[in-house]
Amino acid sequence: MLFLVIGGAAFIWSFQNAEERIHIPVGSVHGVWIDDMFWLTMVVIGIVFVITQILLFYYSYRYQYKEEKRAYFFPHNNKLEIIWTMIPAVVMALLVFKGWKTWTKITDPAPKEAMVVEIVGKQFNWIARYPGTDNALGNVRTNLIDATNELGIDFSDQRSVDDILPSEIHIPKGRPILFKIRSRDVIHSFYLPHFRAQMHAVPGMPTKFWFVPTKTTADMATETGNPDFKYELVCNQICGANHFAMRAVVIVDEPEEFQKWMSTQKAFVADKPELLKNLKNPQGIVLDTKKEGTNKAAL
Repeated sequence: MLFLVIGGAAFIWSFQNAEERIHIPVGSVHGVWIDDMFWLTMVVIGIVFVITQILLFYYSYRYQYKEEKRAYFFPHNNKLEIIWTMIPAVVMALLVFKGWKTWTKITDPAPKEAMVVEIVGKQFNWIARYPGTDNALGNVRTNLIDATNELGIDFSDQRSVDDILPSEIHIPKGRPILFKIRSRDVIHSFYLPHFRAQMHAVPGMPTKFWFVPTKTTADMATETGNPDFKYELVCNQICGANHFAMRAVVIVDEPEEFQKWMSTQKAFVADKPELLKNLKNPQGIVLDTKKEGTNKAAL
């Protein structure tokens, strides 16, 4: 019994001590759903754990060996078999059903108004690509990848000409964001812990994940009391010697701030016109000189 009490107290202490690290603030709509499902599961299995551990220690103590005691032969009881089979089965079925409903909502197709951002993982960084004024990403081809065109963007596709490759990743608060995820070399894992978003980046197999951010970076800085708070994008799959360095910062802005930032971004080819000159057949490709130096995404 002493071991039970000391072990229980140590468990509670360790959980409280590590709570800030294992339960970080959430900044997305579906992140709240996942947290609710997590804590419901923890409460259910926690209650079962405590009851079974108490009974385990109690019966070990209650029926310890004594010379005057005789063992009672109890081979089978159908009623007990039904009770301890049906109750866990029903509870587990309810938890699985709730998890399935939540997962279905999370993996539903993104709304039509979702803003598309492509994220490409490569050893050892992330590259973001935004569509320009046409709100459409151009094609990519692996045989076009070189030191300048790291994503292999096919600029013979008119939709590629206004694509933007910013040095920072910005997204607006309150709007669905659809991340289209690719890998250029090995398997990476796109992981945004504060948004409870994770998806593998697999070479040759594009994946995607969408969510709605609910707190700006400034909101989260206020909530956490950390003026230097940053949303972090990390690789959650060991991908090589410098895996630890594969991270990026995601900045969540108010919609007006995001629009202002977006209006300052240049199309990728604006500073690299040679990418268009090198085309074998550049006829028909138009660089929108009226918007050169700026690119306003459809909002």
